[in-house]
Amino acid sequence: MIEAAPRSAAKPYRDIRGSDLRRHQRVKVSMLGRYMLSDRREYPCQTVDMSPGGVRLTCAVVGDFRERVVLYLEHIGRIEGTIARLLPGGFAVQLIATPRKRDKIASQLTWLANRDSLGLPEGRTHERLTPHVAGVVLRLESGREVPARIIDLSMSGVALSTATAPPLGATVMVGRTPGRVVRYFEGGLGVQFMLPISPDLFHEGLTL
Repeated sequence: MIEAAPRSAAKPYRDIRGSDLRRHQRVKVSMLGRYMLSDRREYPCQTVDMSPGGVRLTCAVVGDFRERVVLYLEHIGRIEGTIARLLPGGFAVQLIATPRKRDKIASQLTWLANRDSLGLPEGRTHERLTPHVAGVVLRLESGREVPARIIDLSMSGVALSTATAPPLGATVMVGRTPGRVVRYFEGGLGVQFMLPISPDLFHEGLTL
């Protein structure tokens, strides 16, 4: 007879990678990204929820029903699919992926779902990096240009070391990349990009 495991052996970690998740159990998760419609134009977006079989997005430009979409999402990378439902303020995408890719997405969603409850670190490998060329020019709304140094960056923003302190909410150019000042810290500031960097371009050789 198989004995039941003691209750103390139960783990708080929620394993959502199994067949239930593959059958479209959705995880509420907010990730920045961008998407390309069939006309090859790109737009910013943010996820509302996701499963290995589909994702719901909030966005400003809605494509057509059954239109093919290419997505670039933080933590997930590049995925493809077709528009399955048109929704107020966005649309839902049915993903086109191999079983191996779906399992990988399920694993990433498991990590995201458990990150806050288990106190896991914010970043995964390569989520934040320091480029080889850390020096950059910060251009203010007035047109003034000041030197800055990149401390680290993610696909959605950058931490800069600079003696200049533009007001919170100010629009700036970090090199050629537009953004908005969102926070201060000792010796620098944080800028959120207007559009997230594509995962294809997110590496140490990146130039903003």
